[in-house]
Order: sequence, then structure tokens, then C-alpha cells
Amino acid sequence: MDWLYILMPIAGVKIFWPGLIILGVGVGIIGGFFGLGGAWMVTPGLNMLGFPMAFAIGTDIAHMAGKSLISTMRHGKFGNVDYKLGLIMLVGTIIGFEVGAQMVMWLERIGSVEKVVRWIYIALLALIAWMVFHDVFKRKAKARAAAAKGETLDATATGIEWHKTLHKIKIPPMVHLKAAGIYCSAWLPIIVSFLTGWLAGILGIGGGLIRMPALIYLIGCPTHVAVGTDLFEVAISGLYGALTYTYKGRTELVAAMIMLVGAAMGAQVGAVATKYIKGYGIRIAFGLAVIGCAISILMKLVQPWLPQFKKMLDIGATALILGLVSLMSLYIFIRMVQGVREELRRKQQSA
Repeated sequence: MDWLYILMPIAGVKIFWPGLIILGVGVGIIGGFFGLGGAWMVTPGLNMLGFPMAFAIGTDIAHMAGKSLISTMRHGKFGNVDYKLGLIMLVGTIIGFEVGAQMVMWLERIGSVEKVVRWIYIALLALIAWMVFHDVFKRKAKARAAAAKGETLDATATGIEWHKTLHKIKIPPMVHLKAAGIYCSAWLPIIVSFLTGWLAGILGIGGGLIRMPALIYLIGCPTHVAVGTDLFEVAISGLYGALTYTYKGRTELVAAMIMLVGAAMGAQVGAVATKYIKGYGIRIAFGLAVIGCAISILMKLVQPWLPQFKKMLDIGATALILGLVSLMSLYIFIRMVQGVREELRRKQQSA
């Protein structure tokens, strides 16, 4: 079975190459659908396939930049990208990303990068999963309350409304973001992007895992605009991240190219699927994916306390992350096909 493994010349490790293809295609679909680079799955996925954590981070960022650019172009055709908001956030993202990347280099020097990055992942994934489902439950409660009064809840209503409080802060300069339908202080997206960029630099992600919820809950973007705008931001910040990690010698370009081939195809499917699956359908699927990813990382973290189950936990964690990517991709693909068929049926009826 040696033919199933390929030597990564820079990292110096042999990797199960079919796993790279599964990650590439699957995360291309998922990333194009959720508006994420998909690194929240790929970085731990690469680490589980055998990459040292620093190489997993740098390699994923390199593959993510190209894939996100393809997805952004597709979303732009649907009017889902607020380019003005993305460019404003770029300022904070790049500064925050470099601060985070320098912290990773320091953690690597003191031998703590694997443990620290994984625990930060767990805390972040738990927070995001809580936020997504708390929002869903609050919105359902609002819908029930409206129904009891004989009213219908506005389609744009959300459960969590933190952005309404933040919009009351009127520190100049003020900006009008047309595509997102927002009028706020320019400092709001800059500060949010700095914090997400900092975490992105530490965790080796484009920031989408953090920024997409931040765009919805802190800045107030509609879900479909948050998806497209975030991908635009991921593409630009990812290019910068790829350069800085390659300069630091932590990018395995062979693996990045293998994943990018599959990701380029998958990203097209994911972006088109957002046309047929809107709003809270995207948020619920996103929350379930986050929970699955957190479980796979926990299976790695508990190994020092359960050495007798190390091999089983390793296999289980890898199978879970690859299985999660595959099932999510299949779900999105099926829903897209159903949506296309329904659209064609309506067109035939109206013809």
C-alpha cells in the first residue's frame, strides 16, 4: 500500500494522498457554501494526516487562497459580495494576521504550538457552536411569539441582535455599505477584522470561521452577503498568509497543489448551492459542522491521558474529519441539484 503515500519534500513526511484529495474537493464545496476558506477543517485534517502543526497551518493557507478567489468570483455574479466592506476589513486583517503568525513561530520555538493551537481551536469552536444555535433558538422563540399574536416574523429577523447595539456607536468616519445594507462606524469592521485576523494567524485559517459569524452577529450582514464578502476577505488575506508562511519555510506546496485541484471544482458547487439554500439553513448546517470538527480535535487532545487507545483515536479522528467533509459535501450537492431541478420545473410551467 506504499503507493497510497507520497513524500512531502519540505515537511519531510509521507502523507496519505487520497486524504488530500478528499479534503480538497470536500472543503471546496463546504467553503464555497459557508463562505469560509475551510481551514477550520483542513488545518486539523492535515495535522491528523501527519503534517506537523506549523506545516499544516502554512500549507492550508496556501491552498485556501486560490480556492477562495474562485468562490468569490462566483458569489460576485450573484451580488453576494460587499467589496467596500471587504476592503475596509482588510486593514485590520493583515495587521492581526501577522501578529498571530509571529505568535505561532514563538510557540514553535518553545515547543508548545501543537497543544496551544488545539486548545484554542476547541474553545473557539465551542463558542461559535453555542452562538449559532443560541441564535437559531432565539429566532424560533420570536417566530412562535409572533405566531401567537397572529403575526408573521420578518424574514430578515435574527435571534441574536448584538449588531444593533454596536451600530449605535457613531465614531467617525461613518460608512454606508450598500450591498450589506448597513450604516456604521468604519472602526467597527476594522476592529472586528483585527481580532479575527489575529486568531486566523494563530490557527492557520483564513479567518472565515470567525469572520463569517462576526459579519452576521457583530456587523449585521445578511447571511448570503456575509458568505460572499467573507470569501473575498479570505482570498486576499489568504494570499498574504501564504506569502508570510512560505517565507518562514512552513508551506508544503506539493500538498497545497494537490488539494487546490479538487478545491477549485468543489468551490463552484458550494457557491451555486447558496442560491438555493438561504439564511438559517446555512447557519444550522454550519453549526453541526463546527461540532463535528471539535470532536475530532478532542480525540487528538485526550491521547496523552489514554495512550493505550492512541492508534484507535488517531484513526477515529482522521475518519471523522474526512467523513464529516464528505457527508457535508454530499448534503450540499444534493440540495443544489434539488434546487436546480425545482427552478427548471417552475420555468417549464411558466413557459
